[in-house]
Amino acid sequence: MLDADSDLATAGLIPAKEVLALAAAGLKTAREVINALPRRYEDRRRFDAFPATAGGAAICIRGTVIDTRNRFGSRARFYEAVVADVAGQGLGPATLTCRWFNMPFLSKVLAAGQEIVLHGKPKEFQGRIVIDHPEFEVIRLENGPSIHLERIVPIYRNLSGIPQRRLREIQHLLLENIDPVSLQGDFDVDPTYPRADAYREVHFPESLEHADAARRRFALEEFFEVQLQVVWRRQRILHSNGRVLGKSTRLLTEFHAALPFELTDAQKRSIREILHDMREPRPMNRLLQGDVGSGKTFVAMASMLLAIESGAQAALMAPTQILAEQHYLTFRKWLDPLGVRIALRTAHRQESNHLPIEGEAQILIGTHALLYDDALFSDLGLIVIDEQHKFGVLQRGRLIEQGTCPDLLVMTATPIPRTLTLTIYGDLDVSVLDERPAGRGKRVTALRVKPKQADVNGFVKDQLAAGRQAYLVYPLVEESEKLKIESATTAHAKWIKRLPAYQVGLLHGKIESEEKESIMRRFRDGEIQVLVATSVIEVGVDVPNANLMVIHHAERFGLAQLHQLRGRIGRGEHKSYCILLTDGKSPEAMEKLQVMEKTSDGFVIAEEDLRLRGPGDVLGTLQSGLGDFRFPDFLADVALLREARALAERVLEEDPLLNGPHASLANRCDPLTAPSTPGRA
Repeated sequence: MLDADSDLATAGLIPAKEVLALAAAGLKTAREVINALPRRYEDRRRFDAFPATAGGAAICIRGTVIDTRNRFGSRARFYEAVVADVAGQGLGPATLTCRWFNMPFLSKVLAAGQEIVLHGKPKEFQGRIVIDHPEFEVIRLENGPSIHLERIVPIYRNLSGIPQRRLREIQHLLLENIDPVSLQGDFDVDPTYPRADAYREVHFPESLEHADAARRRFALEEFFEVQLQVVWRRQRILHSNGRVLGKSTRLLTEFHAALPFELTDAQKRSIREILHDMREPRPMNRLLQGDVGSGKTFVAMASMLLAIESGAQAALMAPTQILAEQHYLTFRKWLDPLGVRIALRTAHRQESNHLPIEGEAQILIGTHALLYDDALFSDLGLIVIDEQHKFGVLQRGRLIEQGTCPDLLVMTATPIPRTLTLTIYGDLDVSVLDERPAGRGKRVTALRVKPKQADVNGFVKDQLAAGRQAYLVYPLVEESEKLKIESATTAHAKWIKRLPAYQVGLLHGKIESEEKESIMRRFRDGEIQVLVATSVIEVGVDVPNANLMVIHHAERFGLAQLHQLRGRIGRGEHKSYCILLTDGKSPEAMEKLQVMEKTSDGFVIAEEDLRLRGPGDVLGTLQSGLGDFRFPDFLADVALLREARALAERVLEEDPLLNGPHASLANRCDPLTAPSTPGRA
């Protein structure tokens, strides 16, 4: 029998040419190959009918090629194959057309008379049902049972040099020859379901239910490894020596008394939770999760006042220069009367509200520049990281190293579904701001399909005439040959002509930092009344007088991104309007935009985003420093996540330093985060 960790080059089961192709993809051992699990399955016991209409989900059909040809379109060359419904199962036309753009070599692969299996999404083109770039596999007649037909068939990620059919055969060959004992891991998450059985079921299942059960077992293994690291880090924090801050609250009391408004109950609750953590003899490690406009900045100010009154410095790191400079202005507005020394450090700007002879800065606000200036900090006691998902774990760690056991408060305005919170932030205590501060004007969101430009112009002019300001948002900086949608640059020139009585600015990611800040400063000061922009404004831009946002081609943005953009308005006392413009062609996009129209609750939107896009895509916008998840579809399974967490906690309870019965798991955790001794230090 073949050992799972045997090198395929010496195993003698697979031809040398294919061994090289597998190695080029990073698959050198039998274990690495069978760990390349199917990305989907096709139920080839029955096929979908040929579609009568376009749209809907991807389909898997079986048909016969009756015609092929290379064709030339207006912009690209493509290979076309007409496939017939020889079984007569379709409800519509007996044929459909498949197209592959810029792939002329397919003329050597596909030919009339072949029977093929196709997978793809049908659409309509010039009165025909068309599938562009479908996955396909040529059917060959075989003697005896086949692993390619009349069963649940695995479909793998494409590998250069190995066709899908041959890759399936290699997987089957390895599973037949691997020693099951060699497949056991360091820790068995489910002794009742052997890993060898799970591998067979995940690759060649008897049913889709069996495939799902096997995938769930492997997902539990993956989540266990993640939770082991999370619990390990949390254990390190709980058992580490820290510093006690926040004993005195004089500055906090003066700050609160000077505010012309009352903090929300959620803000007060979060400050109490932070104060409790700072007074504990261990480093604080807390996430402040608040919807856009919920007042996270004031909670951060309160936390930093507690730190500096204890004699320590506090730092706030923001992902962009615009946001860092805005924080600096906001902090100065509220904290200058208290005599707090504040400094700004970005790659392009250094500023402070005090002279050097008065002493070093008590609060430092900046971007990544804070990471590379060791002279800034003499006694860093509190770190606040804004929009923390924009930073990696290593960047956060570098800033922590600038202090002595500093407390850490990370903030996000991107509401996170609770299952992903368990996964990504499982080592953090969580505070939630779920209320909007008083005095904010009503915010209305409206969805409009192909409105007349004159109507849009008129509404914008009405708001400007009332003294307000407007954002006009576009998905692209410049025109694209592939996408027939208007860009911010092109639209800017048009809006200048449409609004001759007003100053119209342009802001996007390709503009230099200094010019960006100049444009934003002029917009904040009211010198620019209309800002044509891309999604560069989605984080942290605060202009209370801006009450109108018109998002063009809104279907091009994600739900979370739309919610972040909408959060730029409704920050003042005036009634605000977010207008979502779309062509209405995509049912999926319309469902997404209708969610935005119905609710302003970021946590509801986060759950809907999870439902509509799936955990994998949502995680991509939130993930920071974690590896890619192989089973993102299971991230919505709360029971599975809790099971993984319980297993990790049990392991570390039995073996706190992973130097005993579970020593083989020690390499899964960063040794730098190991606690010195179990129990509170």
